[in-house]
Amino acid sequence: MPYKLSPSALKLIGECPRCFWLDKHGVWKRPSGIFPSLPSGMDRVLKEHFDRFRDQGKMPPELASLKGYKLFDDVELLKVWRSNFKGIRWKDENGNELFGAVDNILVKGGKLVVLDYKTRGFALKEDTADTYQTQLDIYNFLLRKNDYETEGYAYLLFYIPKEVTETGEVIFDVQTVKMDVNPENGRAVFLNALKMLNEECPQDTCEWCERIK
Repeated sequence: MPYKLSPSALKLIGECPRCFWLDKHGVWKRPSGIFPSLPSGMDRVLKEHFDRFRDQGKMPPELASLKGYKLFDDVELLKVWRSNFKGIRWKDENGNELFGAVDNILVKGGKLVVLDYKTRGFALKEDTADTYQTQLDIYNFLLRKNDYETEGYAYLLFYIPKEVTETGEVIFDVQTVKMDVNPENGRAVFLNALKMLNEECPQDTCEWCERIK
């Protein structure tokens, strides 16, 4: 049967291949914890913030140091690409589908550059950005499969709480991290996941799936 996979689903492979297999075969779904509402709220207000600058034909102050870029201005297409229910999609010859929802897109010289927002409670570590490598690789793979040219890199924009003012406003530090991307890695992750799904269920268990027979 064909499968639908996203970066978040593929991330589960790294945590527990068996949980991933059971989920995609409809046997069992790992319980999801209470998702904190703050990141969702930040995601919403950041998109609104960036859209206001886009509508004025300007770049937001967070990205003032990036020269030669503009924000992707196809509003209706960006709505689709941002939607968790639609996103950027591609199907292989067997009907297996890979999809992902981006936060924003920059344009430079006709090529697209993925821009992803992240909210963190603490300062970045040396390997923090590496956590998102596969996600960025998949987004670029999808854009290229949809006949868009992309640069060989993407940007992560981290918002980190710094202090609270006397009037109760929270001040954030903002850090931009430029990440090289490898669309072929995104393709390889997708193919490896399909290969796993077409084999027998992995036997190694985790604390979540150890009781599932």
